[in-house]
Amino acid sequence: MAHIQTQAEWEEKMSAKIWDYIRKELYLDLRFLDLALSALTPRADRSLFTCATDGVYLYYAPQRLFRVFEDNVRFLDRLYLHSVLHCIFAHLWMAGACDQRLWGIACDIAVEYTIDHMDKPCTKRILTWTRQRFYETLKDAGEGISAAVIYRRLRELDEAEVRALHVEFYTDDHHFWPAAQRQKSMMERPEAKQWNKIAKKASLQQQMSGADPKEGERLFAAQVKAEKSRRSYRDFLKKFTVFHEELHTSPDEFDLSFYTYGLRLYGNLPLIEPLETREVRRIREFVIVLDTSGSTSGALVENFLRETVRILSGEDYFFKHCKIRLLQCDDRIRSDFEITDPAQLDALPAQFTLSGGGGTDFRPAFAHVNALMESGVLKNPGGLLYFTDGLGIYPKKRPPYPAAFLFLTDFDAQAVPPWAMCLRLEPEEFQREKEKG
Repeated sequence: MAHIQTQAEWEEKMSAKIWDYIRKELYLDLRFLDLALSALTPRADRSLFTCATDGVYLYYAPQRLFRVFEDNVRFLDRLYLHSVLHCIFAHLWMAGACDQRLWGIACDIAVEYTIDHMDKPCTKRILTWTRQRFYETLKDAGEGISAAVIYRRLRELDEAEVRALHVEFYTDDHHFWPAAQRQKSMMERPEAKQWNKIAKKASLQQQMSGADPKEGERLFAAQVKAEKSRRSYRDFLKKFTVFHEELHTSPDEFDLSFYTYGLRLYGNLPLIEPLETREVRRIREFVIVLDTSGSTSGALVENFLRETVRILSGEDYFFKHCKIRLLQCDDRIRSDFEITDPAQLDALPAQFTLSGGGGTDFRPAFAHVNALMESGVLKNPGGLLYFTDGLGIYPKKRPPYPAAFLFLTDFDAQAVPPWAMCLRLEPEEFQREKEKG
């Protein structure tokens, strides 16, 4: 007996054909997004008015999908690309303690700005006066285009202006975005890691295409770099931990059955003694450099130091015997403070005195650390963190230890050496951590 197709099965089949058609249309104009365009799995949800995603599925209402496909295919192209770009830019996992409503609007604006400036046939639309005016405002501010930058801008507006922007840029539903409080580290979620790989591949394919990118495509590449360099400062510090043995009884690293067998057989002679060391992942040697040039705000430097101390003091980051160097540097080394006991961190902010005010040159700090290694003062630094505004001269040669530049403003990614890690911190992050504390 032949199977009679149900209404739900027919809708699923036709929806799959529509989404496949949309993907192909987008691929013809945006070939570097081939992997990203096929990463979301469509799933029907009749309660939705528009589409939504959680980084794994693309949720949609079948009947509404059919109506829009019949009346305005180009809108579906934009809608699908809009949700994909949210995932590429990691908007779903970066809200933190931000106001969820404002963060969602900021993400929508960042994505729509990118799509509008890509100027592709399949997604082209006439810009309304509201869009043109707000885009010009963002350009005039000169702070770059990213969800975090736009979020700060929205916080300065009154409710009527925010509501008007929400109506103008609303595209997809953010109902399925994961709630930040449910996950200790949002960027460690499996779907976030997967989209991080997809974003890197898309950016690489775009660079390898050889074609002269339009403003929107250049903006796409810049946003991928900017958004991927934004992550929890606390999580970033864990990159500089290393495995090392530490004196501590480790009951998991010996076979208890042999131990107790020896006691039964010989009375008081165990066959295997418990190991008195265990492998732990912590920081042994570490260097923090503060850019104290005239272009860097002294208040930001002090806030950064205070937040760094708070994080390092509150977590079990260091071995019992450790060595931390705190350098101040503008165009030369202004101070070098050594910490040999984690307990000294608590008193550091009170003892700190800012010195500098000259030009910005990153090379003296790296040369100083290299000299300390040659003299044996530092043996194997786990890493170097350089807090700066980025307006300086970078070393050309890669150092023999991991190095990262931390920025509180948008930075020129092309100027940063390829061997260096970058982290784009947000001013709100310091306030956010302060409130949590």
